[in-house]
Amino acid sequence: MKIAVFSAHKFELEALQAANADKHELKLLVDTYLNIDTTPLAQDCEGVSIFTNDDASAPVLEKLKERGVKYLALRSAGFNHVDLEKAKELDIKVARVPEYSPYAVAEHTVALMLALNRKLIKANNRVRDLNFSLNGLTGFDMNGKTVGIIGLGKIGNLVAKILHGFGCKLVAFDIKPNPELTEKYGLEFIDIDELCAQSDIITLHAPLNDHTHYIINRERIEKMKPGVMLINTSRGGLVDTKELVEGLKTGRIGYLGLDVYEEEKGLFFEDHSNEILQDDVIARLISFPNVLITSHQAFLTDTALENIAETTIYNLDCWAKGKKSENELE
Repeated sequence: MKIAVFSAHKFELEALQAANADKHELKLLVDTYLNIDTTPLAQDCEGVSIFTNDDASAPVLEKLKERGVKYLALRSAGFNHVDLEKAKELDIKVARVPEYSPYAVAEHTVALMLALNRKLIKANNRVRDLNFSLNGLTGFDMNGKTVGIIGLGKIGNLVAKILHGFGCKLVAFDIKPNPELTEKYGLEFIDIDELCAQSDIITLHAPLNDHTHYIINRERIEKMKPGVMLINTSRGGLVDTKELVEGLKTGRIGYLGLDVYEEEKGLFFEDHSNEILQDDVIARLISFPNVLITSHQAFLTDTALENIAETTIYNLDCWAKGKKSENELE
């Protein structure tokens, strides 16, 4: 099949081409987002493959259908950027990569915690300036701290496993409490507002949907302990970013680690180093010394890239053979 691969990033090309092994004709649209204006690039393609910041809304899907597209292969687990109802109406098959490496995201989550806590970025910058002073670099022991985990899917589960090893007290909120985690790690399932009030560190691992949009808002931030550490490696829309700024200004949020941002489209995955930053909110965020932002890289390990590529090509293989992939979304 001929497939238009939108948002084809240089870091994934080797894995994608290796997994494909020339089975499908991949039209690699490097750093080109799918949107209403770029749909002509899918002309004569049976399928389209997209990444997290591509637009697969109803108007875009309608244009793709007009150009003969029958299949939409996501190179991600999340699918909040796809109008599934419209895809079903248009008979466009959609499949995702349900799991690529939960270890990668879980480990990056804890890396953000440790880097913020022990002020590693500031310490490294000082040493490079030949400043070996330790003033202002004091951290805290993770052991004994209460960590609140919002969302106990595979990634949240692994975060619990790692932090249990640190000796943290674990509390969690999930719509489906898992007694097995209580038995394994002493994890207590509690109400989300209670979690906010109890936790020294809060980490988000929930999908983005109507129920979780802005699950962290002004009211919940006000319930948090003064100086709380907040980590988000899930989806930017889980938090009201403007309220994060206010929380940082008042000191309610003492540490903030973000790998995702609700307005990251057109910003993350790109080099803007020679431009004037137009996003005032993220400009304010990066001005705080107690904020650490990475550019949606939590997933970025060689294992994850190989798994994403192999599952994406597998989904295409199934469709090419007239079969249904178990990764299809209804």
